[in-house]
Amino acid sequence: MLIEQPPEIIRGFLPNSVFRMPEREGRKVYLTFDDGPIPEVTPRLLDLLDSYGIKATFFMVGDNVRKYPELYREVLRRGHAVGNHTMHHLRGFAEKNERYLEDVEEAAGYIESRLFRPPHGWLLRSQARKIGEKYRIVMYDVVTRDYSRRLTADDVVANVRRYARPGSIIAFHDSLKSLPRLFDALPRSLEWLRENNFEFGILNLE
Repeated sequence: MLIEQPPEIIRGFLPNSVFRMPEREGRKVYLTFDDGPIPEVTPRLLDLLDSYGIKATFFMVGDNVRKYPELYREVLRRGHAVGNHTMHHLRGFAEKNERYLEDVEEAAGYIESRLFRPPHGWLLRSQARKIGEKYRIVMYDVVTRDYSRRLTADDVVANVRRYARPGSIIAFHDSLKSLPRLFDALPRSLEWLRENNFEFGILNLE
């Protein structure tokens, strides 16, 4: 549970970050996808979301946008939101502040957004304070762990079913690591959420 739904002690470490949207929005959840865009996953994912009429927020690695700018434009064309996920998918705890902040700003040259999510959910308070001067830091209320080789698609769906609640920001991934599970787990998760009267919102925090 420490991974799938961050406890209050973790949320308190980053008090100005958004982990969950206000419940006054009703039974809404907010789908997010990290680490793309890549041609092996993102186009198929966009078609799947279109088939359900759902919009999401894509936290993108700047170097992927550099390599596949047409995918970045296609995500926006289809009405989804985007956010900064650093240029090189850096771990905040493993980097000096100057290097980490430079990487965020390099990504900003390719990603037009004031939303930011740290890769792996890891960054130092000092990094968060500086980034928070310019960006809205968006974390998550549910981590599906679709990237884990130790989990099956059934496990990923079970994480959504167990932890999703009104206001949840749910993290999936459009990455090669998630590919073996994503297109099995995601449709089943969406159908379960709809069967349980959840609606889908898009993050509008800028």
